[in-house]
Amino acid sequence: MDPFVDPLLVWKTRDPKRVSGKTYSKDSMDNPQATTPHQSEGEINTSPRRMAWAERTHDLETRAHLADDARHFLHQSVSTPCLSVIAKAEGAFIEDRQGRRYLDFHGNNVHHIGYGHPRLKAAISAQMDDLPFAPRRFACEPATELAAKLAAISPGDLSKVLFTTGGSDAVEVALKIARAATGRHKTISFWDAFHGAGFGASSIGGEQLFRSRLVGPLLSGTEHVAPFACYRCPYGYPETGGQPNLELCRMTCANFVRYVLEKEGDVAAVIAEPARAVPYIPPPGFWTSVREACNDHGALLIFDEIPTGLGKTGRMFACDHDDVAPDLLVMGKALGGGILPIAAVLARPDLDVAGDYAFGHYTHEKNPVTARAGLTTIEIIEDEGLVDNAASLGTYAKERLNDMKSRHPAIGDVRGRGFLFGVELVKSRDGKEPADDLAEEVFYRCLDEGLSFKITMGNTLTFTPPLILTRGQMDAALETIDDCIGSAARSLGLS
Repeated sequence: MDPFVDPLLVWKTRDPKRVSGKTYSKDSMDNPQATTPHQSEGEINTSPRRMAWAERTHDLETRAHLADDARHFLHQSVSTPCLSVIAKAEGAFIEDRQGRRYLDFHGNNVHHIGYGHPRLKAAISAQMDDLPFAPRRFACEPATELAAKLAAISPGDLSKVLFTTGGSDAVEVALKIARAATGRHKTISFWDAFHGAGFGASSIGGEQLFRSRLVGPLLSGTEHVAPFACYRCPYGYPETGGQPNLELCRMTCANFVRYVLEKEGDVAAVIAEPARAVPYIPPPGFWTSVREACNDHGALLIFDEIPTGLGKTGRMFACDHDDVAPDLLVMGKALGGGILPIAAVLARPDLDVAGDYAFGHYTHEKNPVTARAGLTTIEIIEDEGLVDNAASLGTYAKERLNDMKSRHPAIGDVRGRGFLFGVELVKSRDGKEPADDLAEEVFYRCLDEGLSFKITMGNTLTFTPPLILTRGQMDAALETIDDCIGSAARSLGLS
């Protein structure tokens, strides 16, 4: 292959009728809805606007690198073709190989302490010199210290731990524990949720993008209900400024969880993101109601804090805002400090019920280097006051965004907590028609101005900056967002 072939061309010239060795019928290929899942995660990587941005942005060497990536890696939605080629990541910024710097308001939620924190790199280096690996049949001090630290900072009495190398694996372990402890196998989870890519995690997840019919059937007994989403209530209740009218809706979204628990009668666990990464924040009292329903029907409550844990929402854990403790909690992503992969499952001590079996048994389960990374990351978050920083600057950002809403008719909703916040763009506030085209235009204009973030659900600009962000950096980002929404809306006739 010519090394300068455009990666988008590599992607588009693949045979679209052959997927995983299967050839689809002409009818299914003529109906894209039959084979193309709903785009819920990220911008569309093959859109004309992406192609135009790449054409004006990438030099020949960047194109060559992207073509190599497209040639060597299995293609998958959201990841292929890649946006650009990153050469450096430091603090709150990433930098491409052409020297363009982007303030990173995405970071896959791993960069709580910023990229390449000097204290973390020093701790990892020292640990590699002292003890680089420990077979899991042996104890090691870094792993034990991290387990104790997680128990100390976590809600309720979550004091039993298993480590994995990724959040998806940690979700699988949590599901196994719930089955073993309850003698049941059914779960209740929420549509539009993401819990990972394994079979169990995909089964309880609610995004079509990850529940492909190509790999089915998924696990049985994984019931789903509509999520809390007050701005676009699945049950049809009106909102005011994105806030629910609880006297009218009586929190139907929570009541329906109770209804399904009662009708099924033998559910092992309800598993959910305490704050949705879209982002949506639960209505007041939602998790208290669900906690009570779980207690009444003998089901465990599992919170997936993989993207939100360790301070992202302005509290150490998102569920801390609601004063509700789960029976199991899963965390990952930022636990490795943006350098190493590590995740964890925390459980109440009475759920330690299957000592004769192996639910994790991962090769790097007690790896001293990844454990040291996790422990040091938590210490940095505490010592530098990063949770408070996310709380105060996050509140400031929402105030600024609501001011923008008063000036930009295309902003339908502003929502979030701490450093998990977002703006939903609409064609009109009355009709709430999603402004997907505008969101994409804003995204590429922001990239041109040095700001990177993520689009979710097609029309929601989702911002998850690192917890080290300064007031000056936040102001610069908000100015860019303000300017780009305005100019993009004018260009599309939506101002």
